[in-house]
Amino acid sequence: MMEILVVLAILGLLAGLAISNIGGIFGGAQGTAAQLFVRESMKAPLFTYRMHMGDYPSTGEGLQALITRPGSGKASQWHGPYITESKIPLDPWNEPYQYAYPGTRNKANYDLWSKGPDKQSGTEDDIGNWDSGGSSTENR
Repeated sequence: MMEILVVLAILGLLAGLAISNIGGIFGGAQGTAAQLFVRESMKAPLFTYRMHMGDYPSTGEGLQALITRPGSGKASQWHGPYITESKIPLDPWNEPYQYAYPGTRNKANYDLWSKGPDKQSGTEDDIGNWDSGGSSTENR
């Protein structure tokens, strides 16, 4: 009887350790998903938009310009939508991705980032299309 209790206690400890590590695994997956979106998934749609329209969308137009035809004189140049979804996806923390052009971190390019798990822009956990060391990364 005592041996069964010891085995159950050990199994309980192992199960507790496994469950506590799952949060870290999923947290890392969320960060990786956001990083793939800002560094890779949006690169081609934004580049294609730039080729058709002559420049990236402005900060004011935002990523919405990839799915909505402009009402201005450049409407005939727009050949979108440039992404398959009918709306811009949210980041893994259900927040909108942030976009700025011209970028402040990528001076000659655009900045695209997720506010990260704290949902605050401009903090250490932001996930963007720039080098984490602070130098700018060109998106070509």
